This record gives sequence, C-alpha cells and structure tokens, in this order.
Amino acid sequence: MVTSQHEGITKVATLDFGHTAQMLRALFDLPIPESGEGRLGSPDFSDAKPAVCRADGALLYGKGKEKLGVITETQRGEDKDKLYSWLEYIANFRARERCPVCLVVICPDRKIARWAAKPIETGHPGLTLTPLVIGPDNTPAITDVEEAAGNLGLAIVSAITKSDDPLYKDILGTLNKALSGIDRKLAGQYGHYINVSLTGVAQEEWGRLMAMQTYPYQGEYAESLLAEGRAEGRAEGEARLLLKLLEMRGIAVSEEVRERIAGCDDTATLEAWFQRAFTVESAEELFA
Repeated sequence: MVTSQHEGITKVATLDFGHTAQMLRALFDLPIPESGEGRLGSPDFSDAKPAVCRADGALLYGKGKEKLGVITETQRGEDKDKLYSWLEYIANFRARERCPVCLVVICPDRKIARWAAKPIETGHPGLTLTPLVIGPDNTPAITDVEEAAGNLGLAIVSAITKSDDPLYKDILGTLNKALSGIDRKLAGQYGHYINVSLTGVAQEEWGRLMAMQTYPYQGEYAESLLAEGRAEGRAEGEARLLLKLLEMRGIAVSEEVRERIAGCDDTATLEAWFQRAFTVESAEELFA
C-alpha cells in the first residue's frame, strides 16, 4: 500500500535533479554526465499490452550519447515481486532511452535496506543485479551546515534514513539551516516532503523546527500544507492538517477542541487557526 511516507521519499528523490545527482555521486560515484540538465523520465515501463510496469521515479541525465538513466524506488518492506520487476524496469528504460541505467533503492529501515541490497541472480550466467541501496548504514550523519549546503541531496537522505540516530536533532537542525540558503519555494517543498518522509520523534522534531518560523522558506512550507488541504476541495482537509500540525508540535488536543476544529466549515477561519498553530503553546489559544 502506498503511504504518505512512501510518497514523500519518492518526491524528495525526484524534486531537484541537481541535488539528487550530487547525492548519488557522493554515495555511489555514479558517472552522471556534468553536461546537459537532468530531467524527469517516464516511470512507466509497460509494453503496449502487458500488465502495468511502473517504477516510483525515473531520472535521465545528460543528452545524446552521454546519458545515464536512474530509477528510484522507495522500499519500506520486503516485496519478493520486486526481485523480478526491478530488472524489468532497468531493461525497459535502457531499451527506450538507449543508455546505461542503474537502480537506486531508498530504505529508511535498516533491515529492509539489507534485504534490498542482496544480489539478485537472474539465472543468466554473469547477469546478477545488485541494487544500489540508500539506507541508515551507508549515509553519513551530516551535522555541519556548510557540508549540508554543499550536498543538499545527501543531507536530506541523511535526515530521512537516520531518524532513529542519537544525533537526529543535530542532523535535522543542520538541514533546516541549509534549506534556508536555497530558493524559498523549492525549500518549502522539501520541507513538506521531508516531513511526511519522517516518522516518530524525528517527525515531531521537524514539525517543531518548521513551527519556529525562523527562516522565510518555512512560510512556503506552511502554504504547501494548506494547499494539500485545499486540494481535497473540502474544509475537512484543512481541519485534518491543522490537527496533524498540533500533533507534530506535541500540543495536547482535548476532545472539545478536536470537535470544534473538525466541525468548522469556514476555510478562512481554519487557515487563521492554522497560522496560529505554529506559535501557540496550547490548543485553546487557537481560538483567542
């Protein structure tokens, strides 16, 4: 089942091609062409008639004869079907673009990362697929702002895969500062997708950092959350996100407050409460 965390990690990997390229060079020394901009390839690798064959993401770097395709997959659990479909993704993308293609699997969970990194024997002599796996064991804990700003893609996957690391607060705080140095809109999008990619105390800490509104880009982050609610076309969407924000900040919500928020059908009022939710010390202060 596709979850918000799955979608978040997938979006983070395909949001900015340059940041992802930097990260992949650092982790795997991939020969990504320096010339020619990266672009989003179609993740649909189906033939005309067979069943759907679709990867989470597909990036294409370079142009002409200097091209490299990168398939990105987010894996949160073991899936034996992927041991067959991953090779199909590579073969179809390679045939379509006429270029080398590699597979990168992002696994926030250490156990799943080890499973995904195992060589896959195809049955043909000499043809063994060993996925390139990004997980807790091969991503560094980046706690230096200059280092994070120099390779933002690596800093982001560091935050996502090390959410249970003892240094998670330092890692997230460093990333927060590094994001303030790039385009506000892009940073706001990263802020949103990083939030849904995290779980537990790491997600709560990221929500706390976003709620501080220290940097201008965090306004874009707040707007992206509201836009998600509006996309549902209902006040319920904004009410749900408001309650989620309070939860992320660790603010207790009484049943009375929850009912008042859920029962509000005025989007302007909900948006005003949402903006206050970044700074209030109690849920009741929303209505002051």
